[in-house]
Amino acid sequence: MSSETKPNSDEEDQLFRLLRQLDAAAEASQRETAAAIGISLGRLNALMRMAVERGLIKISERDGPDKRQRFAYALTPRGGAEKHRLTDKFLARKLAEYNALHAELTGTTSGFSPLKHRTIPMDTHLAPIPELFVSYDSAQKLKVEAADLTSHDLSPRQICDLELLMNGGFNPLKGFLGEEDYNGVVENMRLADGSLWPMPITLDVSEDFAETVTLGQDIALRDQEGVILATMTVTDKYEPNKSREAEKVFGADDDAHPAVNYLHNEAGKIYLGGPVVGIQQPVHYDFRARRDTPNELRAYFRKLGWRKIVAFQTRNPLHRAHQELTFRAAREVQANLLIHPVVGMTKPGDVDHFTRVRCYEAVLDKYPAATTSMSLLNLAMRMAGPREAVWHGIIRRNHGCTHMIVGRDHAGPGKNSAGEDFYGPYDAQDLFRAHQEEIGIEMVDFKHMVYVQERAQYEPADEIEDKDDVTILNISGTELRRRLREGLEIPEWFSFPEVVTELRHRYPPRSQQGFTVFFTGFSGSGKSTIANALLTKLMEMGGRPVTLLDGDIVRKNLSSELGFSKEHRDLNIRRIGYVASEITKNGGIAICAPIAPYATTRRAVREDVEQFGAFIEVHVATTIEECERRDRKGLYKLAREGKIKEFTGISDPYDVPTNPELSVETENVEVDNCAHQVLLTLESMGLIKG
Repeated sequence: MSSETKPNSDEEDQLFRLLRQLDAAAEASQRETAAAIGISLGRLNALMRMAVERGLIKISERDGPDKRQRFAYALTPRGGAEKHRLTDKFLARKLAEYNALHAELTGTTSGFSPLKHRTIPMDTHLAPIPELFVSYDSAQKLKVEAADLTSHDLSPRQICDLELLMNGGFNPLKGFLGEEDYNGVVENMRLADGSLWPMPITLDVSEDFAETVTLGQDIALRDQEGVILATMTVTDKYEPNKSREAEKVFGADDDAHPAVNYLHNEAGKIYLGGPVVGIQQPVHYDFRARRDTPNELRAYFRKLGWRKIVAFQTRNPLHRAHQELTFRAAREVQANLLIHPVVGMTKPGDVDHFTRVRCYEAVLDKYPAATTSMSLLNLAMRMAGPREAVWHGIIRRNHGCTHMIVGRDHAGPGKNSAGEDFYGPYDAQDLFRAHQEEIGIEMVDFKHMVYVQERAQYEPADEIEDKDDVTILNISGTELRRRLREGLEIPEWFSFPEVVTELRHRYPPRSQQGFTVFFTGFSGSGKSTIANALLTKLMEMGGRPVTLLDGDIVRKNLSSELGFSKEHRDLNIRRIGYVASEITKNGGIAICAPIAPYATTRRAVREDVEQFGAFIEVHVATTIEECERRDRKGLYKLAREGKIKEFTGISDPYDVPTNPELSVETENVEVDNCAHQVLLTLESMGLIKG
């Protein structure tokens, strides 16, 4: 910022009060805002203009009948970071004034230093940190005693969270957040004691389970095979405002965000909070030598004499640009390098961690062994952009690192429902930089590396002065996936042959992959008929096994005990999705033909399948009137008479697919033609050969 635009101390105070007021009362009128801050309307407008120019607030048209209040104001992520910076600066100045007054009146200093707990000195990064585990003997006793406790079977995400709580990766947390800590984290990224913590770590449970638990009760926390990992004393039981959590933590209450979708459609309705007593770590049978607790890494760094360690956070395979980036980052800060990939839960559609770790190991010898190490982090990412970057920094500090590479759009989830990025490209860097001292770890900016053909080397894109005279090459993630899918060449300047080999094992050409065709539509729309015709055509072509999972067949053989409530229909579709994902994973073709009325459930099935292959949603768009006319089973008649409850299209909604791979009309169209449309779609996607 230039000296002409840099605010003076009075302006900073006013800006601090403005940002705080807008965060607390975004819907207030300009007159109310000016009165709350104690300035004139004219001064407020000038302050607003400055804040907009600096990217601290955004202005949008206000909906509603009050025409006098045409605009709404909200803090941007950069504005939130600036608010926290100015808060600390304001407090520091006021404390200095208080200390001076105290000294004048008493002749001694106050000794009051409330900001002390916020800053963690970087020179303690190799000392052991607290863990939540009890001793081996105590753990054996606890296992016996816990047999009589109420048990909660943890979800995969909760297991990741519990592991990092117990081993100190989430220090200073001592358990799952109680209501006061949760509210502080959601609203201002701080625990109740003022410590910086940006991400809610919560134990979500169903209402039925919550009713069995009372405050002060101990419960056993078990993995999905029933192995006890920890006990927890329940100190809080509360129902969160999930929409508020989505808005504050993830920036929008938009189900296109994977963490928001999880929050609304998978997480339990009630949160339990309380301290955790660790009995044993979750068991990992894969890459055991690569998994280290924070204290194990700290001891390793002490043994090697490493004093400065830069962490590279990644959830993708390493290519040559990443290698050059990490080399430069380590060189820039004169530090050793820790490649610290996440192997817990990442973004749906990411390369599985088994393939990624094999890729990392294949290129690890490209780094100098004396200066580089790799360790795996069993973290469940939230893809929360700016907040996630701060969270990652605290976690890496706990693992003994002094520096961390923060990338462009760090931990961004992609596009929102409007087709726009959830976060700005540098929002994460801005928020991290604002809290860098408090985190206790320094940020190293991610450099966007591109290949300069004439010089046969990677260079930072913004440092190439002769851009117009050289050939700049780059391959995006989308282009890489296309080349893998179609079996095209991946040049050596982009990636290492060893990495490409591993990726080709995991992603053979699409014509050799398994996939799922998922028909959805009203009862009587023609789903089963088209699915049977498609089954016959694919079996005639040969090459891969084909399985039909028709709604009626599945109901008879897989879900005979289920009724037709929303909960049971969801469970039935999830079962179909699980079987389809297993067929897809093993290179077969699954054809599914349930009604599948709910969009959230279809999305969950898509995510299950797309871990292993393509998912093709086919909407059989027959009108409800035509389906009722065809009604050979008489179901619609019974539904109209009220004899069948919750019948799709009559007394229960059907979420029409908004973006299916194919929509087919069946009225006055032969079945063979409909099946042929599906085949053409599969051919255009490269899933079958023409």
